[in-house]
Amino acid sequence: MPMLRRNRSRIRDGVAALLSAALLLGVPAMPAQQTPDVDSTQNPFLGSVPSQEPTAGVLSLTLREAIDRGLRANLGLLLSGEDTKAANGSRWQALSSLLPHVNGAVSGSEDSLYLPAMVGPRTLPPSIPAIPAPFHVFDARLFVSGPLLNLSSLEQSRAASHQLSAARFSYQEARDTVVLAVGNAYLMAIAGRSQVQAATAERDTAQALYQLAQDRETAGLSPEIDTLRALVELKSQQENLLAAENAYATEKLNLARVIGLPDGQQIELATQVPFRPMSTQNIEDDIAQAFQHRGDYQAAMAEVAAAQAQLRSARAERYPSVGVNANWGDIGTGGITDGHQSYLVAGAVNVPLFQGGRVRGEIQAAQARLHQAQSKLANLSEQIRYDVRTALLNLDTEANQVGVAQTNTHLAAQTQQQAKDRFASGVTNNIEVVQAQESVAQADEAYISSLYQYSISKLNLARAMGVAERDGLGDLGEK
Repeated sequence: MPMLRRNRSRIRDGVAALLSAALLLGVPAMPAQQTPDVDSTQNPFLGSVPSQEPTAGVLSLTLREAIDRGLRANLGLLLSGEDTKAANGSRWQALSSLLPHVNGAVSGSEDSLYLPAMVGPRTLPPSIPAIPAPFHVFDARLFVSGPLLNLSSLEQSRAASHQLSAARFSYQEARDTVVLAVGNAYLMAIAGRSQVQAATAERDTAQALYQLAQDRETAGLSPEIDTLRALVELKSQQENLLAAENAYATEKLNLARVIGLPDGQQIELATQVPFRPMSTQNIEDDIAQAFQHRGDYQAAMAEVAAAQAQLRSARAERYPSVGVNANWGDIGTGGITDGHQSYLVAGAVNVPLFQGGRVRGEIQAAQARLHQAQSKLANLSEQIRYDVRTALLNLDTEANQVGVAQTNTHLAAQTQQQAKDRFASGVTNNIEVVQAQESVAQADEAYISSLYQYSISKLNLARAMGVAERDGLGDLGEK
């Protein structure tokens, strides 16, 4: 059992690191003036937002149902969905600079003027008072303004569109990551359940052997030391069973956190994941499929395209821009009924002459962001090749380990039965029986651990190829 706990801890740490890497790779690039708000205390893909109250009784949960729940309630996926909405909002903001803006205004005023202040020191004719009677002005008007040619804003809009595409691909990658997170939690719970079953069988065997030792001592066929040794082994197996039951309950709680089950909801696992060898295709075909389907790779390419558009936008700020302003309305001294129509149309060409190095600085910053995006894309390309090759190597190795562990469980069971028969017939003491029982426990742990690791390797391969949501369950034997 300690070996299984060590393997669980090692694999859990590995999956957590993989989820953290997926989170970092899947976040869309943000403008330079913004800083992402990252919670460093917990990976979002290991949390969720429950949306219902616990149901009465025990909820029977298949792997498919667990993943469906995770895809609805997992925190990492919900945050990624909000990132996509934010990117869409940024795109509309960038597009706004290319579209005409229309505003309406209605105003009314009562004015009184001091004419000498307006006409200067000249003397007004006696017929014109210095302060004439107040007069009313009513104005209802539409204002239209917009660019006719602005290459910088056009490229900014294209950059925002590419960033929206990157966010959508990141959301796709987040869904695969949720499948991995939920699958790992579910398989970990299955391993915990198998460990409870194995520990229960080992406890029952130890109980039977203790009873046999007591019977032989009562009959005067074995010394008291054999009974004490059997009792120590029984207590040890009872302790192992308690630890296995606690670990199983904890793994079910972890699963509930990942998929958004409410606190207090009792669950049972309805899916069995037996050993089912997996046939793989040519490794280069797997790598090609990964480049085609991996959301993080598609997002990284979209980020490069966005950085290129931002660089073009910065360079285009040196070019002239053309805009138009116009208004049309009704103005008069009474109201809208006695007004007169008036309008204004004005065009303007803005020619940048000297901007104090601002454009040069923006170009340098845009070039740096482009080089960063290109470097990340090149690194991710190699990382994908590494992920696929490593997943295939692990899958092949762990398939062999399952076969070896399965054979060891049969051999250990046979050895235990022979030791039990030898002790029952008085050929040997129960030291041999205790040792055989420990071998059975170790063989069971190794088999459970290897089967769990093999199933996780299937999910890792599916995620490395970008098809975890589409094919991951099929690889595990569930549609």
